[in-house]
Amino acid sequence: MKTKIALFTAIFMSLAVFSQKKWTLKECVNYALKNNITVKQNRLNIEVAEADVKSNKANFLPSLSGSTSGNLSTGSTFDPVSQNRTENTTLFGGAVGVNAGYTIFNGFRNLNQKRQALLGVEGSKLDLAKVENDISLNVVNEYLNVLFAKENLEVARVQAEISKKQINRAKAQFEGGAIPKGDLLNVESTAASDIQNVVLQENTLSIALLRLSQLLQISSEGFDVAAIEVGSPSAALLYENSNMVYEKAVSAWPEIEKAKLDIQNAKLEVEIAKSGYYPSIDASLGANTNYRYFIDPSIPTGKLLEQLDGNLGFSLGLRVNIPIFSGFRNDANVERSIVNNSISELRLQNQKLQLQQEIERAFLDAKAAAKTYEAAQISLEAQKEAFKNAQVSYDYGSMTQFDFDQVRNRLVNAEGAMIRAKYDYVFKTKVLKFYYGESIVD
Repeated sequence: MKTKIALFTAIFMSLAVFSQKKWTLKECVNYALKNNITVKQNRLNIEVAEADVKSNKANFLPSLSGSTSGNLSTGSTFDPVSQNRTENTTLFGGAVGVNAGYTIFNGFRNLNQKRQALLGVEGSKLDLAKVENDISLNVVNEYLNVLFAKENLEVARVQAEISKKQINRAKAQFEGGAIPKGDLLNVESTAASDIQNVVLQENTLSIALLRLSQLLQISSEGFDVAAIEVGSPSAALLYENSNMVYEKAVSAWPEIEKAKLDIQNAKLEVEIAKSGYYPSIDASLGANTNYRYFIDPSIPTGKLLEQLDGNLGFSLGLRVNIPIFSGFRNDANVERSIVNNSISELRLQNQKLQLQQEIERAFLDAKAAAKTYEAAQISLEAQKEAFKNAQVSYDYGSMTQFDFDQVRNRLVNAEGAMIRAKYDYVFKTKVLKFYYGESIVD
C-alpha cells in the first residue's frame, strides 16, 4: 500500500512540476523548429527533391525489359504447290524476348536535367531555412509579447493595491470629517478602474500565452515562459553601420542564395531548350525466340527447349534522329528560357535591394529603440521620485486627491512607456542580430 502511495505521489509531483515548467526562449524556438507542421512539410520536400535526383540519375542507365506473348489459332492452310488444303489444325504458339535500350546522346539533356535536380535539393533546403527563420522570429516576437503582458499586469496590480490602501485612508478621513464624500467616491472610482485594468491585463496575458502556445502547437493549459535579461541599450550599436550588417547577411541569406540557384536553374533550362537542335542517338540490343505446339498429338512439333534454342535470334540497332524542322517550337523554347533567365537575374537584384532596405530600416529601428529605452528609464526614475514626494505630501494632507492622482497617472504612463520601450528594444536588436547571423535565442 505504501508503495502505491509513493508511486502516486511521485507521478502527481512530476505532473505538477511539468505544469509549472517555464519555457525559455531557446526551448520555445527549438521546439517550434522541431515540431512545426510547416517545417516538417519542407523537410519532406527535401526528400522529394532527393528522389528527383535519383530519378534523373536513372536516365544515364540502360533500360532492360523482358516480354512474352502467346496465341491460339485454328484453321486450315492451302498448299499452292500441291493445290491441296490441309485439314483443320489447332496451334498454340508464343514468343519470348529480352530487349535493352540506351541513350548515347540527346544534346546533353540528361546531364542538365540531373544538374537541375541537384539544384532542386539545394533550393528545398534553402526554402526550409527561410521557413525556420520566419518561425524563429515569430516565436521571439510572441515570447516578448508574453513578457510585455506580464509586466503590464504587474504594474496594474501594484496600482490596484495602492488604490485599495487609498480607500481605507479616505474612509478614515471621511468618517473623521477631514474630506467630503465626493473625494471618497473619487478614490473608490479610481480603485474600481484599477481593478478593471487588472482584469484587462490578465486577459491580455492569457491571449499572449495562447498565441505563443498555438504557434508552438501545444496545449495552453499550464503553459508559461521564463523572463529574459535585457542587456544594455548600447548593445544595439555593436555594428558600425547598416552596410556592415548587409555585407554579412547577403553572403548567406536564404532568399539571396535561392535567387542565385534560380539563375543557375534558368541557365540550365536554356541549355535544355537548345538540346532540341541537336541530333539524338539511341542504341538497342535484343534477343528473341519463339515456339509452337500443335494440339493434335499426331503432328510432331519438337521439344520446347529445342524450339527456343533453334529459333533464337539477336538484334543490334542504332537510331539517329536529326531534327530538321519543328514548327519553330525549339526557337520559342530557347527564347522563352532566355527571357526567364533574365527575369531570374532581375529577381536576384531585387532580393538584394529588399534585403539592404530591410537591414537599413532594422539598423535605424534598433538605434532608435535603444535611445527610447534609455530615455524611458530616465523618465521612469524621475516619475518614481515625484510619486514618492507626492505620497508624502498626500499623507500629510498638503496635496489634494486630484493632484495626487495626476502624479500617479504620470508614473503609470512612465512605467508603461518604459515596458514598451524595453521590449521594443529587445526585439529590434534581436532582428538586427538575426540579419547579422547571430543567435537570437540566447
